[in-house]
Amino acid sequence: MICLRNVSKDLGDFKLQNINLDIEDNEYFVILGPTGTGKTVILEIIAGMYKPDEGEVWLNNRNVTAEYPEARNIGFVYQDYMLFPHLNVQDNILFALKLKKTPKAVMKQKLGEITTLLHIERLLKRYPATLSGGEQQRVAIARALVTEPAVLLLDEPLSALDPRTKEIFQYELKNVHEQIKTTAIHITHDFNEALVLADRVGVMFDGKIEQVGTPGEVFQKPQSEFVAEFMGMENIFCGELGEAGCARYVNVGPVRICVASKLEGGRVRIAFRAEDIIIAQDELFSSAQNNLPARIMEIIPRGPFFKVRLDAGIPLVALVTKQAIEKMALVPGKHVWAIFKTSAVHVF
Repeated sequence: MICLRNVSKDLGDFKLQNINLDIEDNEYFVILGPTGTGKTVILEIIAGMYKPDEGEVWLNNRNVTAEYPEARNIGFVYQDYMLFPHLNVQDNILFALKLKKTPKAVMKQKLGEITTLLHIERLLKRYPATLSGGEQQRVAIARALVTEPAVLLLDEPLSALDPRTKEIFQYELKNVHEQIKTTAIHITHDFNEALVLADRVGVMFDGKIEQVGTPGEVFQKPQSEFVAEFMGMENIFCGELGEAGCARYVNVGPVRICVASKLEGGRVRIAFRAEDIIIAQDELFSSAQNNLPARIMEIIPRGPFFKVRLDAGIPLVALVTKQAIEKMALVPGKHVWAIFKTSAVHVF
């Protein structure tokens, strides 16, 4: 459906470097990465606002690299919505259809369908300045979808919303996509959005695509240290991979961590999530688990959970509930066991 082939763009202080992407029909694809890494530039190249210095853009098996934006049938929603302040909601939504001289009966039908889908029928006579952030976002999406674009591009569409509105709108956006089936590319720096919305995720850093995969693959099996850190892994180490009999392990300084990797021996990185560590007062014996004696260094509140920093010969971070803190009377200085499965340790 959408193919980027060796796309590069030099913008002076920033370079997009050799981007290759294949996005399927009706897919919800999320481009994830920190601010300033080139996510918006990719959208603007797909939309035709920038022409790449090198490479090609293909839409529906058609090379559109040299085509003007209006020839590509693409809807674009920016993070600041870009609604016309002097037009009411109805006229904002119908703006592109009026430019195309669409018959009034068709416009009325499309307006009814899209406003019902996005639950904004009651807003039609209001002006953008009187709308909440969530309402403005719905109007902006309605304006983009009413023309029935082949592709919908969303540039950090939830970044201006408060946390509760953002959570609600994520699920509404997913529901809208399931109903209209338009191919969507959504960019964000929030991996929680990607987990909720994406069929697949592309992680970007410094103008390059670092990894593409399902949210589960990227979340649990990062292919680089940057991806591991960006996806929230705090236990990342370098070590030597070895084996003894049937067991495989990675030596990280003085600590031996058992793993389930099939990689060849040598220097590797390992990563595992804080929530995969169980803190216990007694050692649990199992060949499928790592049991490391540790001392609690710090306990930090994190909403409904607590981040526990441990010294286990290497610094570890665990995530535990308030109930666990209270039940085991966990305090800095206490000696505990840090327990995690070999299958939780990703080797790369």
